[in-house]
Amino acid sequence: MKFHRTVALLVMSVAVGSVARAQNPAGATAGGRVLSVDDYFRIKEVGDPQISPDGKWVAYTVETTDLKDDKNRRRIWMVPSGGGNAIPLTDENDSSSHPRWSPDGKYIAFLSAREGSGGDDDEEKGKKQVWILNREGGEAQQLTDTIQDVDSFAWSPASDRMVLVLQDPTPEEIEAAENKSKASKAKTKPRPWVIDRLHFKEDEIGYLDRRRTHLYVFTIADHKQRQITSGDYDDSDPAWSPDASKIAFSSNRSAPEPDMNYNKDIWVVAADSADRGKSLLQVTTNVGTEEAPAWSPDGKWIAYTTQLEPELFQYSTIQIAVSPATGGAANVLTRKLDRNSTIPRFSVDGKWIYFIADDDGTQNLMRVPAGGGEMTRPIGGRKMVEAYSLGADGTAVATVGELTHPDELYALSPRGELRKLTSVNDALMAELRLPTVEYVHFKSKDGTSVAGYLYKPPDYLPGVKYPTILKPHGGPVWAYYAEFNFDPQLYAANGYVVLTPNPRGSSGYGLDYCKAIFADWGHKDFEDDMAMVDYAVAQGIADPDKLGVGGWSYGGISTNFIITQTTRFKAAISGAGSFLYVTSWGHDLYSRDWEYELGLPWKNRELWEKLSPFNRVTKITTPTLVMGGEVDWNVPVINGEQLYQSLRRLGVPTLLVVYPGQYHEFSRPSFIRDRYERYLYWYGHYVKGVGTAVPPVAKSGD
Repeated sequence: MKFHRTVALLVMSVAVGSVARAQNPAGATAGGRVLSVDDYFRIKEVGDPQISPDGKWVAYTVETTDLKDDKNRRRIWMVPSGGGNAIPLTDENDSSSHPRWSPDGKYIAFLSAREGSGGDDDEEKGKKQVWILNREGGEAQQLTDTIQDVDSFAWSPASDRMVLVLQDPTPEEIEAAENKSKASKAKTKPRPWVIDRLHFKEDEIGYLDRRRTHLYVFTIADHKQRQITSGDYDDSDPAWSPDASKIAFSSNRSAPEPDMNYNKDIWVVAADSADRGKSLLQVTTNVGTEEAPAWSPDGKWIAYTTQLEPELFQYSTIQIAVSPATGGAANVLTRKLDRNSTIPRFSVDGKWIYFIADDDGTQNLMRVPAGGGEMTRPIGGRKMVEAYSLGADGTAVATVGELTHPDELYALSPRGELRKLTSVNDALMAELRLPTVEYVHFKSKDGTSVAGYLYKPPDYLPGVKYPTILKPHGGPVWAYYAEFNFDPQLYAANGYVVLTPNPRGSSGYGLDYCKAIFADWGHKDFEDDMAMVDYAVAQGIADPDKLGVGGWSYGGISTNFIITQTTRFKAAISGAGSFLYVTSWGHDLYSRDWEYELGLPWKNRELWEKLSPFNRVTKITTPTLVMGGEVDWNVPVINGEQLYQSLRRLGVPTLLVVYPGQYHEFSRPSFIRDRYERYLYWYGHYVKGVGTAVPPVAKSGD
């Protein structure tokens, strides 16, 4: 989650590096209380801003958590772009998403599985359909009625059609639809999974079959739809041409086996295609990944994201490029920036392409001339821009988060004035006395400059050494950003200094920095992580005798290789991390990634074994809490089970906690609460030396 900060940034020199100090906001008074676990569920997540065609309104979503009902809900709101009171457009009990204005400004369409599309009961959940609201008033009306979920949609320029993204229905969905038409209440019977794909598993989905995702054109007047793409491929990111005759999209149609690579290209199909897209125009031919097509206003060009080093897959820098809409040479616009760049959009006059850039622990809104040239930052600074929308008059609206405040909506005027539109989390933030967060720089073992965010407790006293938690991030290609990060905020509120480094492998520091750990996990990133610990100790901030470490996903993997290489930490928490890497081969969703980076395990086994923390397990003496989701196919819990079993056998204090029905990212509020409480007890006992290592009463729900 992210969060309005009124801060001053002060850059000063210190003996071993430089530090940018972010002071507490004016709203976080000395008399306020500190953050608690339950505050996580009071934070509201603002997202998906969409400015109306006339520029007067902004639709957006607000996600809330109901701990009592153990559910998450998303509601659509609307606020005047010039400032004013927000208006709810959907009911708080109907989870709705993806608000999109019709180009004529008369309607807002959105996705929902509310009553009318099958009900909203968890056991009888309806299908996600497109609903529509008339701007002049009235109740929302269900527009589509497909037997499967609508994944996403986009309006045509004339507001008379939509392109829908639909996955082929399952046999069970077809059977259920037939039973429904026969007025039968008979439940469908489960079928065995029959797998014949090379890439056969995804988190939050499970096993994959040959059902593919394709594009359909839906006509508003008669509610008829026509399939316009087909084949044994997945199609996504549809974008209408300005004249509504064509639709650009992204798809991996490489031969002979798309599951072997990440070679997505931009394609164009006729919007009235009669052959289900068998006659396509291929716009890009790069062997890397091209996604997110966006048309120029004159229909002559398509902007998109591209990766130019396909052999590096996730480590390859995401660039912004533009090509003729009829196909031809690509003009890569962001080479000099050397930062991951996403969500390209043309300005209304076609002169600029806007995008979001991941840079130095921030995400900024940037723009570049459509033909190439100098890049500027309409929304820059130590901020976190997650999403944005462009208005016809040059106004931009974006979600902007900062270190001491979750995301809120901001409007950027054509003159460059940034104005806050929402105050969704202001009341909560005004209650809190927050930590001081500093963006610090330090030197790694080989002299490389590394950066990270350092959190000090709200009542921090200079000269006092504090118990300290090192929190490696996930990814590995990811980073800690200038956003409200609940985990380190919570630890700091409980008296810890918290270190969140961006070691080599992180995004936002250039291609060379990112790819430095390719096929070499646990070496340079380990040294960089430990360099932040050394920095905090040298500054007299961290108590070297009271150190903890822990993270999730690649943060859990980092924790695993850290505790096999050092005994400095009094406690560790390994969440959803790999341990014996060969175990993951063919079991998680990353078979392609493992092969790209380490080679096939039967051909390059020596490297697999060299990097696996399992083969140094006897070096571990750190008490380690191991956690995971029962149905996590991203990093399956078998890795955690192996770590736990190994530590139990070796006599190292450990505990395994597996959360039923949870994927890699947890969704059930009571389980999230349970996890945070276990974090605090484990560190409290082993790092601070107080209390028990586990909560006296588990609050994991029914």
